[in-house]
Amino acid sequence: MRVLLRRFSRAYGAAPHQLLLVLGAFALTAYVVVVLVPDPSFTRMLVWFLAAVVLHDLVLFPVYAGADRLLRAGARRGRTAVGWINHVRVPVLGSALLLLVFLPGIIEQGEFTYYAATGQTQQPFLGRWLLLTAAMFALSALWYLVRVMRSRHLGVGRDGN
Repeated sequence: MRVLLRRFSRAYGAAPHQLLLVLGAFALTAYVVVVLVPDPSFTRMLVWFLAAVVLHDLVLFPVYAGADRLLRAGARRGRTAVGWINHVRVPVLGSALLLLVFLPGIIEQGEFTYYAATGQTQQPFLGRWLLLTAAMFALSALWYLVRVMRSRHLGVGRDGN
């Protein structure tokens, strides 16, 4: 039995209890969708969810995994006293999250409904997202500069010695 579990874990990439946990989460989600949402739009919601999963797993994940590999390769080549990789990762993540949340407003999807509900247009969304993105990168660059200056002043290397 142990040999079978080891083979399964090696093939699956994780322990069997993790698969059971994921299947339980999917079962709970299916229960909520079927029982608590008897709306006819259930099919559309399910199709949207599956498309989002496929889009993420087959398109977006390879893109940002490849970008992170390039960042790490650049960080290995240009060793500095202060690591810079997270000073790029954090603003990129923040910007991507804001883009994901506000994308309908940025591309002005549902413009009539938004105007009817608020009396405002969606025109400022793109500019504000770009401004927030620039601010996150500027703050990250400033914090990196502070860390570099402190390390030079204190004579501290990357490993803390």
